[in-house]
This record gives sequence, C-alpha cells and structure tokens, in this order.
Amino acid sequence: MPGGRAPPPRAPLLPGAGGVRGGAWAGPRLFSLEFARPEPSPSATVRVDSAPLSPMEASAEFVVESPDVVYGPNAIEAQYEYRTTCVSREDGVLKVYPTSTRFTFRTARQVPRLGVMLVGWGGNNGSTLTAAVLANRLRLSWPTRTGRKEANYYGSLTQAGTVSLGLDAEGQEVFVPFSALLPMVAPDDLVFDGWDISSLNLAEAMRRAQVLDWGLQEQLWPHLEALRPRPSVYIPEFIAANQSVRADNLILGTRAQQLEQIRRDIRDFRSSAGLDKVIVLWTANTERFCEVIPGLNDTAENLLRTIQLGLEVSPSTLFAVASILEGCAFLNGSPQNTLVPGALELARQRRVFVGGDDFKSGQTKVKSVLVDFLIGSGLKTMSIVSYNHLGNNDGQNLSAPPQFRSKEVSKSSVVDDMVQSNPVLYAPGEEPDHCVVIKYVPYVGDSKRALDEYTSELMLGGTNTLVLHNTCEDSLLAAPIMLDLVLLTELCQRVSFCTDADPEPQGFHSVLSLLSFLFKAPLVPPGSPVVNALFRQRSCIENILRCASSCGVPLQAQMSTGGLCTGTLGTGGCGVAGLGSGPTKSRPFPQGLCGAPPTEPHASGAQDGAPWPQASGAYGCCLPCALQERTSANCPQWLYG
Repeated sequence: MPGGRAPPPRAPLLPGAGGVRGGAWAGPRLFSLEFARPEPSPSATVRVDSAPLSPMEASAEFVVESPDVVYGPNAIEAQYEYRTTCVSREDGVLKVYPTSTRFTFRTARQVPRLGVMLVGWGGNNGSTLTAAVLANRLRLSWPTRTGRKEANYYGSLTQAGTVSLGLDAEGQEVFVPFSALLPMVAPDDLVFDGWDISSLNLAEAMRRAQVLDWGLQEQLWPHLEALRPRPSVYIPEFIAANQSVRADNLILGTRAQQLEQIRRDIRDFRSSAGLDKVIVLWTANTERFCEVIPGLNDTAENLLRTIQLGLEVSPSTLFAVASILEGCAFLNGSPQNTLVPGALELARQRRVFVGGDDFKSGQTKVKSVLVDFLIGSGLKTMSIVSYNHLGNNDGQNLSAPPQFRSKEVSKSSVVDDMVQSNPVLYAPGEEPDHCVVIKYVPYVGDSKRALDEYTSELMLGGTNTLVLHNTCEDSLLAAPIMLDLVLLTELCQRVSFCTDADPEPQGFHSVLSLLSFLFKAPLVPPGSPVVNALFRQRSCIENILRCASSCGVPLQAQMSTGGLCTGTLGTGGCGVAGLGSGPTKSRPFPQGLCGAPPTEPHASGAQDGAPWPQASGAYGCCLPCALQERTSANCPQWLYG
C-alpha cells in the first residue's frame, strides 16, 4: 500500500488502573478491544492519471506516478521544487528576486504503536476524547430524540477534512481525506493513560462532565469504569481555590520527587502497554502565568536547578520537563506560559517536539476567520468585543482573576498579525479595541455561549457592525483538536528533509509551529512571526504534507508559516526554523539564489552581521537562504545538524 497505512501488528489497548485514593496508585490494568477491520477495496486506489472519479474518494491510499517520488519498503522519498521570492529595498524601490530550492522529503512508512498521556485525563476534555476513540473503535450507535447517531470523528482536520489531488479526465476536482496524504496513526489504535488530581474513574468522570448522550454513556460505562487516572501534581497557588474539592489523587513530595514520579509513570506506561512512542498532552486546568525570571527559568540549566531546589515552578512545566527528559513530545492545551524559555531550551537540546498554547475550538477560531475576512476586504476593524459564559469546570476555574488573565491573553492576541499585515489601514502601533469577557454560569454546563461584536470603519465615515451568537459544545470541539495534535506531532517525528545544497537530513524545529492551526496562541521558534489567520495556518499543514508526499499539486505560499520556514523572520531575515538564520552582510546570499553575487550586499545600508530584508511569500521566507551555512556560530537555530 504505497500511500496508505498498514494495520497495526496487534490489537490496541486502553490502560486503566486499580482503585486510587490519596495517591496510592495500584498500577495499570490493561484490556484489549478487537473488532473486524474491513479490507480496503482494490478499486479504491487513486491515481493521478485515472479515469473519471467521484468528487470524493473515501480511500486512504493513492499513488503518485512521478519520477520525483520513490516508494521504498521503509520510507517515501519525494522531491519538490519550492519557488518563492526575496524582496529588498534599494533607493526606495522594492526589488523582487525569484528563487527556487529543490527539497527532498523522507517519511518513514512504519506507523508506530502510539500512546497518549493526558494531564487532566478525568476532566471534560480527557474523558470525552477517550470516550470518542472508544465509541469509534466499537462502532457504537445510540438513539436520540432526533434519530439514531453513530460514532464519528467530525471536527478533526485529519479524519474529517479533505484535500484536493487535482482534476480527473473530466475536469472534475478529486478530493481525498487529509489522512491519505501520508501514513498516519489510526485514531482507533491510540492507547490512553494519564494523570488527574481527581480520583474518579473515567466512567464517573464522563457522567460528571455531562457531555455525551445518556444512551452512549450507558454503552461506554463498562469499558471506562476500569480506567482510573494516575495521581497528579497539585500546587494550589497555580489554579483557582474552588478546585481543591477535586484534589484527592496527588503526587506528594518535593518538586524533584514529583518530577521523578512523572518520569516513572511515562516509562511504566510505555513498557506495560508495549508502546513505540508516547506523547504527553496537557488538558488540565488553566494556571496563572508563571513569571519568567533570570536565574529561575530562563535557561534549561536554571530551570532544572529550580526544580531541584523546590523553587517556583508550575505543575504544567513539571510535566513538560518530565516529558522532554523522557524523549516524549509535549503539547500544552491551556493558555498559561507552561513552556518557559528554560523548557524550550531543554526541548531544543533534547531534540523533542513541543507545541502550544491553548486549544483553538470555538469563539477564537471564528474570530481568526472573520477578522481576516474583514481586513482582507479592506475594512478597518476598530472594535472587537467578545463575551462568553460557560458552566463546566473550566469556567469555574476561570472565575478566578489570575486564571482568567491567562485566558484573556491567549484570546486577545489572535488578530495581531492580521492588523500588522495591512499598513494601508493601520498606522504603526495602531490596533483595534479588543475586550474579552468570560463568566461562569453553572446551568449551561459544557454548552458554552459566545457573543461577539465587530465594528469596522467604511469609506466616507461609515461604520459596519457584525454581531454573532455561537453555542459551542466545548469538549466536543476540543476532543478532535487534541486528536489532530497527537497525530500530526507523531507524523512530524517521521519526516526529515534536505536540499541539493545541504544534503544532510534534518527534522523540524523543536517548537512545532506547524500546529498553529490548532492553538489560540501559537508557539513559534524565537524570532519568528506568529500567524493567526486560520486558513493560512491550514495551508501550512496541507502544503508541507503535499511536499512530503509530492502529490503534484502546486503549493500555496503559506507553507512558510510552519516549522520549515521561520528562522529570523521576526527581525526581517530570511530563515528556516531548525535550519539556520538568514544571510547577513558577512554571510551573503549564495550566487544565483537571489540575483546577487556572493560578495555583494543584498540591500543598501546593511550593517555587518545584520539580517537581510525578508523574503516575500507568507510572512516572508526564502528557504534556500537559510541553508548556506551550518556552523553553530552562524546558524543559532540549527538543531539537527
């Protein structure tokens, strides 16, 4: 199956645990669920040169007939010619230099047995995601007042989204599932474990959450009641005081002892469940921000010393550090600054992926689309007021001011890059008024209500106001996002790339900005621009996967917003995250890349050691320019050379 995925060698497991109270965890109890898997139809293969096809091919397999693609027994190797432009200012004139770079992508075809450890496993999001995977694995259906429903993965980009392969012989566009582009872990095969400060088993947690229909809960109950979270870290000053009533399942001891226990839990899960990889995802309470202090958490060395000395460190940062030390990717689904500079440096040193912050599910996702539409249409948005109320435990925790502040920051920054992209509308430093309000209303439970008002200036002094009301099933929106985060992160661990000029294989930057589509406040490598416009973020994921599969469809410029292309863009340079910084006067562009000879300055007035003007494309990125040198002195962001 050249483009698809092979079934796993053994049945998946869902780990659980014996009775837990007050921190005494009895160890995992494993059980398996087996079901018949339908064999793919031979007619499902999608070929570029095929006869007329249906607009949507349900197959998870396609073959690219091209000399640029080699399907080996262990890997898919694809070559892609990336074309972009570099732009410089010379005597007040913008000069554009077309460039091209030939990339070779290599994707390992062996799909691993993947485990997911959720911090906050017994919360609404954790219990809902586990229930969703189990319901799909068991092919469950249940009656509702509007008819019978069946388990699915609606809301997941990888499982329910599609991409266009191109046109068939009749000129009709052919779409395939997003997951068909490259071999991905099947969500039904995920293995779950995790931690929670509450000792409720997953069945009790599901009932407490009040997210799922009763008929579905009844079918899932016997499978979920055997699953019980491991004890977790509870530091009262980081979350709201109202959470103390749940805290009966705790890891005790010093910060160093808690860190070591988390690491033992990860190793135990990997070993007992027979896993190839583990990914850790924080879906627990929003914490207050942790102050970044030199000597405390600004470097990896200082952060590890802080933990040993028992100084201030948040629970989420403890989990991040433990995950990184165990070689497991860590993803932060809450808005606090879990990944402090010391944690990011540790991830770079250990070559471990990290991503964050804060799942982008409802109101903020709409905002990232609507503001992009308004400003992209030439309307000057001047006021954005967002109000929402919810009644789940997240809402209760956010009723405390320090925790609300973390959420307010992540929600408020979502329009910044769209405003900065249009200097015709906005003067330097000018930005819309932006107000965010969150209220706790227990009665509405997980069904969050969001109201937004957008006011924009029109020509000749006119104004336009849009008002939206959005009812969000909070956890049912978050669960498929969590699924996508895990699947895409694992896929990125199997992708490497090189260029003709720099043939040594390398991976993505440890800060996996490719995941920006799924986060409210995306983390990016230092010095890189943050992109919040939703469809640019989606194009980033799609285009990089197109490169790696070489499915022959031209890229959109937004490829540059994800892990491949970041580098020193934040300071105006041309760079590639994880590959190196952009050219400077002492390190000019190579001959032929941007039209300038190696010894000639690329722009007038450049100072020695200063980055060259940024390239065009999505937020400026010239891939070849970042690859000319690989020494640590000249390539501070190079990680994998």
